[in-house]
Amino acid sequence: MKSQQQHQLIASTHDQLSSPCVKNCCLDDNDICLECFRSLEEIRKWRQVDDDTRHCFLINAQCRKKDHKTKITPTCDTGDLQ
Repeated sequence: MKSQQQHQLIASTHDQLSSPCVKNCCLDDNDICLECFRSLEEIRKWRQVDDDTRHCFLINAQCRKKDHKTKITPTCDTGDLQ
């Protein structure tokens, strides 16, 4: 069974891929939105490109989101606790 996120990313051939925008942009120092994880350039081009390109943008955003979560996940060195 596919997750809700996967369903949002997959559209029929007759539909345009929907923008992941939640209208709450917060850009980091690299001009990546911390809400949808698209680059500013991808956000600007979204309406001009075809669904294949949009799909690539969404895959890039997923990778950025995963990378971002990995960087901010707290880790604990148990050696420091003793």
